[in-house]
Amino acid sequence: AAMHALGARIAAQGRIGDVIALEGGLGAGKTTLARGILEALGLTSEAPSPSFALVQPYDLPDVRLPVAHVDLYRLDNADEAEELALGDYLMDSLLIVEWPDRLGDRLWPHALHLTIDIVADDARRLTAAVPDAWTERWSQL
Repeated sequence: AAMHALGARIAAQGRIGDVIALEGGLGAGKTTLARGILEALGLTSEAPSPSFALVQPYDLPDVRLPVAHVDLYRLDNADEAEELALGDYLMDSLLIVEWPDRLGDRLWPHALHLTIDIVADDARRLTAAVPDAWTERWSQL
């Protein structure tokens, strides 16, 4: 519930061209947070994890702004991510990236980087690396 609520607050601040990078181990809550963002943007159907598709786009009218939800878990290196042309989504979408470490040093510097650590079965710790593009918006969450 807390991840969904955080997702809703992030969605209220999200813009086209933003990157939200979600890092954490398996079961940490990355997809739950992404689903919270998508639901707050108006998605009424269930958002599947893009683990096998790699990129799951959501467009108007299903959401109030286009979103590309990306899961890079299955990639072995940053060169494979290059083939996905993720930068193209930044022209007209918000980009949510799970497993951003698979990008190596290619993660966009303006990305809001959220790391979720499991501290107990039902407890998580969130660490945020907030870039200049998000400083004012982050304080409003």
